Amino acid sequence: MGKTCDAQVRKSGGLGSGISWRYLFMFSIMLNLSLLISRFTQDHKTTTGLGLGLGLGFGLGAQQSKRDVSPLSFTDKAPVCGKMGSTNSYCAPIIGFGDEPLINLDHGDPTMFESFWRSMGDRSNIVISGWQLMSYFSDIGNLCWFLEPEFARQIRRLHQVVGNARSEDRHIVVGTGSTQLFQAALYALSPSDASEPTSVVSAAPFYSSYPSITDYLKSGLYKWAGDAHTFVKKGPYIELVTSPNNPDGYVRKAVINRTGGILVHDLAYYWPQYTPITSQADHDLMLFTVSKSTGHAGTRIGWALVRDKEVARRMTKFIELNTIGVSKDSQLRAAKILETVSDSCGHSDDADHPAESFFEFGRQQMTKRWEQLRDAVVKSGMFSLPKFTNDFCNHAGQTIEPHPAFAWLKCEGGIEDCESFLRGHKILTRSGRHFGVDSTYVRISMLDRDETFNLFIERLSGIRK
Repeated sequence: MGKTCDAQVRKSGGLGSGISWRYLFMFSIMLNLSLLISRFTQDHKTTTGLGLGLGLGFGLGAQQSKRDVSPLSFTDKAPVCGKMGSTNSYCAPIIGFGDEPLINLDHGDPTMFESFWRSMGDRSNIVISGWQLMSYFSDIGNLCWFLEPEFARQIRRLHQVVGNARSEDRHIVVGTGSTQLFQAALYALSPSDASEPTSVVSAAPFYSSYPSITDYLKSGLYKWAGDAHTFVKKGPYIELVTSPNNPDGYVRKAVINRTGGILVHDLAYYWPQYTPITSQADHDLMLFTVSKSTGHAGTRIGWALVRDKEVARRMTKFIELNTIGVSKDSQLRAAKILETVSDSCGHSDDADHPAESFFEFGRQQMTKRWEQLRDAVVKSGMFSLPKFTNDFCNHAGQTIEPHPAFAWLKCEGGIEDCESFLRGHKILTRSGRHFGVDSTYVRISMLDRDETFNLFIERLSGIRK
């Protein structure tokens, strides 16, 4: 009897165990499947758009108002790295982990301004419907037929608000950043029937990309001819005048001043956050860019103010042949950005929503950063920086000191290769040799995010003799 009952129990238990294991197995599959689906959905939300699972996360949010684009959500570090011409690696601002990550200040990515634009909320947002802006043409009655009228209007308004350039009687040519406009200007200003290429020069230290951009297309119309200080060749020439100068921040004028010369003024940094606005620039051809004026480098929009109609026409033709115009989407976004900047300067019709002045924000940030940098240089005792003269700023209504977008740092104490020296301390910079001078100098971006800049200051302060 006991054996029979025991056998029945074991038989019954065996049957029950088989059923329970099957249920447990199915339950396990369903549970894991649900977890995988949940994880995939979450990952998809954070990597939609340009993120690609790498942490960029330019995902579109779910909510959208009548006049706003969907808000962008992203992290503060861009992990993608690559090469940028003949200069140093173009990578994320902070690379690696641990106590001493690599700090990349080689490039001038203006992410310092992100906090201001976050504080603006939806004031700079726009909505572009799928059926809008489909045509190649923007304003067929205008010489620059792909220039959006609203963008042109906001350009003229901003220059009037700031007082940094004469725009009323100028032709506006829009380009994909000032780089394309620079190429268009060289094309427009070089005689097509000359026996040899027109010489292109700039006073050293000059913008590091001028030589490579000038010679990139191997044009028979123009050719890079080096430092304007040492240029002695007879014949026509084009002199590039960058003011304030990139890399050293000084206000510049033409060097050669000779018959047959043509000037192109690159005024990318002639804005109140960087330098006193002492007068209204009134040159034949002036270049500006959204990337340095407002910080929106990714929008890839620049503009030229051109006095001569034929030069503007030839510049327009170059861009037409090069890219068949310029993105309307980017132009309208840039127009809204410029409008927001002008409004923030106290020129807004919306009295119920006053905004902090963009240029005041930028000037305060740059003032603080330059004070930190100069303190760090003094503590270290191994470097030197340019000294600038205060001047009255018509826009600010007071005397202010220049605070350039880049620091032109020199290594002292017999250090001949400043770039390599700082690289040894895990700080990436751009060597002076790319700017037409010796390697005791480096250019350092002052426009990165607070996290990157503060780490740089801490590390530079710790470098001792």
